[in-house]
Amino acid sequence: MKNLEIDFARGQGLIPAIVQDYKTGEVLMVAYMNAESFAKTQETGKACFWSRSRKKLWLKGEISGHVQVVKEIFVDCDNDALLLKVEQVGGAACHTGYRSCFYRQIVNGGAEEVGERMFDPKEVYGG
Repeated sequence: MKNLEIDFARGQGLIPAIVQDYKTGEVLMVAYMNAESFAKTQETGKACFWSRSRKKLWLKGEISGHVQVVKEIFVDCDNDALLLKVEQVGGAACHTGYRSCFYRQIVNGGAEEVGERMFDPKEVYGG
């Protein structure tokens, strides 16, 4: 096995992480990781990202309970993007309550909801 250095410098400290259901292949979400969140993910076995809006580490599901148990991690050919294959606990990956963040399909220039809503975000996050 070769040692691997993820190139966080290329993206000014952040790299994209595509999150995919390890059983179905469904793309659940895209987030960003820095070196610290990547290390935390490897340490805990649960997906941890860097929140660009809150400017802090974000353990996926820390509020909702819908954590992502990491089964496999792949790195792209340039060492600057990751693919996480996960078990999505609780059924929903999206903070809006949908299984996937990609719950809308572009049709004739508009967005049509095609995904299944798993929970009401007001009940989970308040507001």
